[in-house]
Amino acid sequence: MRREVEVKSTVEGWVPRTSLGKLVQEGKITSMEDVFTQGHRIVEAEIVDILLPGLEHEVLATSLVQKQTDAGEKSRFKAIVVVGVKGYIGVGSAKAKQWRMAVEKAVVNAKLRVTPVRYGCGSWECACGQPHSLPFKVIGKCGSVMVEMVPGPRGLGIVASENVKTVIRMAGIKDCWTRTRGSTRTTPSLIYAVYNALKNTYRVITPEDWVR
Repeated sequence: MRREVEVKSTVEGWVPRTSLGKLVQEGKITSMEDVFTQGHRIVEAEIVDILLPGLEHEVLATSLVQKQTDAGEKSRFKAIVVVGVKGYIGVGSAKAKQWRMAVEKAVVNAKLRVTPVRYGCGSWECACGQPHSLPFKVIGKCGSVMVEMVPGPRGLGIVASENVKTVIRMAGIKDCWTRTRGSTRTTPSLIYAVYNALKNTYRVITPEDWVR
């Protein structure tokens, strides 16, 4: 189930609680690149709202979870949400008694997990030099699921299942191949494996990463 839900921003009237928040509010940090290069940790969603004003979000999956208590079964909604803009991606999940509250909490958690994504043209079939794909092959894992993303030539599109394609598209990547292994029907593990693969675009590059 994938739906876009309007979530109100909480920047108006925001009072920073962290040193990073105060630096952003004072205008001393003006970009997400500064946040990551200086090694700051984001613990306030309002920081992302200010530095990434064009951030979009989409609901990837929702489910009804139940917990047995002394008073009987307790039901709650669980939502998994992706947020992204070109160059940045975040995935978050949350539970709540109401579906909308679960989505709003998941959006906040996704903003706190925003990570940069590196672009490039690592496909030997293309070599156009334009940042339309990945610079090299990356692998992400979560649970028993492993996702491998391989740079593709221009015009290929994103070769993946629907949820995987949505996460990659939200990050701004236009062309790539994907391979998945493991229990891919476990939606949360699949989504977080893709997220971890995109995070790995900023790890140290080794010769084995390049597609030959």
